[in-house]
Amino acid sequence: MTHSAPINDLDNVIRADRDHVWHHLTQHKPYETKDPRVMVEGKGMRLWDASGREHLDAVSGGVWTVNVGFGRESIGKAISDQVTRLNFFAQNVGSIPGAMFAEKLIERMPGLSRVYFVNSGSEANEKAFKMVRQIAHKRFGGKKHKILFRERDYHGSTIATMSAGGQPERNAQYGPYTPGFVQVPHCLEYRAQWDVENYGERAADAIEEVILRESADTVGALCLETVTAGGGVITPPKGYWERVQEICRKYDILLHLDEVVCGVGRTGTWFGYQQYGIQPDLVTMAKGVASGYAAIACLVTTEEVFNMFKDDASDPMSFFRDISTYGGCTAGPAAALENMRIIEDEGLLANTDAMGARLMDNLHALKDKHAAVGDVRGLGLFCGAELVADRVSKTPAGEAQVQAVIADCMAQGVIIGATARALPGLNNTLCLAPALIATADDIDAITDAIDGALTRVFC
Repeated sequence: MTHSAPINDLDNVIRADRDHVWHHLTQHKPYETKDPRVMVEGKGMRLWDASGREHLDAVSGGVWTVNVGFGRESIGKAISDQVTRLNFFAQNVGSIPGAMFAEKLIERMPGLSRVYFVNSGSEANEKAFKMVRQIAHKRFGGKKHKILFRERDYHGSTIATMSAGGQPERNAQYGPYTPGFVQVPHCLEYRAQWDVENYGERAADAIEEVILRESADTVGALCLETVTAGGGVITPPKGYWERVQEICRKYDILLHLDEVVCGVGRTGTWFGYQQYGIQPDLVTMAKGVASGYAAIACLVTTEEVFNMFKDDASDPMSFFRDISTYGGCTAGPAAALENMRIIEDEGLLANTDAMGARLMDNLHALKDKHAAVGDVRGLGLFCGAELVADRVSKTPAGEAQVQAVIADCMAQGVIIGATARALPGLNNTLCLAPALIATADDIDAITDAIDGALTRVFC
């Protein structure tokens, strides 16, 4: 006997969803009078919902995840073959796909050497925080325990990662937070905090000012998104990353880069930080690692960090005393291996560069046409358009108007995103992250939909 609903029983599926599923980031009151949307099938960049309607997905599964597109039979087969052979064993022992994926991943991350498997971006960042805290106790008597994070950045939905979260609306009502996390200023030049020419260096210097204020011997790590995602798709200004790395080395502070969104090809290189020529100590990744076909996330470290946890084998407290149950699942690395093969064999990094350039050109054309577009920014297929009520004053467009643009695009069959419940008064940036397989026609269809929506909403 099977409990799976037949494909023609979608009315029952919708009823079950409405009556029993608690959706993420969703106010459910409207579902008392209308049906929730249920997605049924995906192929490439297209999705079909329970009503049979087709959608062009410009946000890779809604949250920047499905990098290689929907319907990849080879990834499904890789998962099936692996889990019927061995589905799981705790990560205190190894597995074939885990070892092979770790090796291939490290080959693409020169200067880093160790992979710690977990099951979500939040968890990967938590593990990094725990490593920083344990290093503080092992080497600095617990003093060098503070972790700096940046305004507008997002690192996860647990209490500790929210303590390192620079988005006040996401954090609201979930305190008190974990102590020892200290905020540094954002680096968005469009909303400049300093009137200088070398803005990137000045924004980085602001981090040094916080370090000196807190005392450098209390700061263990700096945790930043390489490119800020949900806080407004912020690409750091020229000179920023080089100066940030210089500051971290000057004060013996670990540089922890959150690549949960922009990792695994999203920016046109394997990892976003590789666009800037810097060398982090810890890198976290999740969404694109297996393109959402299996739950997998990774914390990758240098050998120097790794060696700090095996320096005294006689000390039972010396090693990293942590476990992630589902870090032992083999489906994740099996899917990740095939995901990586697809990106390489299909030339998707080069395609991301080309289609990212086309997307930015199209967004600049929209800015020239629509006064409501105040700024466009992005890297690869990770782009944003900030909407304003007045271009001169940069007054943000109202959230109702921003959401109306999204709704209009959805009515046209194109799914786009926007900053939401993140920054009071600044949830005004349209977010675009189509799959790395996007074609020129896909890119044009996305921006054509936005063009029509802006025309109607800001008429």
